[in-house]
Amino acid sequence: MRRRDFITLVGGVTAGWPLAVRAQQPERVRRIGVLMGAANDLQGQARARSFEQALDRLGWIIGQNVLIDYRWGARDNPQQAGLYAAELIALSPDAIVPQGSQNSEALAKETRSIPIIFVEASDPMSSGLVSSMSKPNGNLTGFTNFEFSIGSKWLEMLREVAPEIKRVLATGRQSLAYRLPFSRIIR
Repeated sequence: MRRRDFITLVGGVTAGWPLAVRAQQPERVRRIGVLMGAANDLQGQARARSFEQALDRLGWIIGQNVLIDYRWGARDNPQQAGLYAAELIALSPDAIVPQGSQNSEALAKETRSIPIIFVEASDPMSSGLVSSMSKPNGNLTGFTNFEFSIGSKWLEMLREVAPEIKRVLATGRQSLAYRLPFSRIIR
């Protein structure tokens, strides 16, 4: 073997060494925080199981490459939601998934850097969670359980199903009731 070939061989092995070492390092374990409603809520527990199954189908195995930290019971208690939000953020998760507007708002007050993907948030725009439905901005995005813009479509369907209805009572987020003649709502 000539000297030049030997130097090329050693140089190639030396250059490839960091790649081989990096390939042998264990995979980074990701952490997800989940802030749910009441612990005895059977639907919430079913949703948590579905979430874990979906992660598993995507290749995220709990205990191997992902950890999930649950906090339960903050649904009707704003102080508890704030405490649980602070606990989850202290764990430095890669993302947080809160259920409901109250839990989402508590997390939004605590962090501006950790991604928050809310589910079942009612009217995220008027509550200040997002600035726009199409471009949420900041670290919050997610799924709403009700979109107010489809309310007029519901009224159209109601008119088709029950044309004899003369008045409709609609309540909004602030629990204000409006009694309007049906003909003024839908033309």
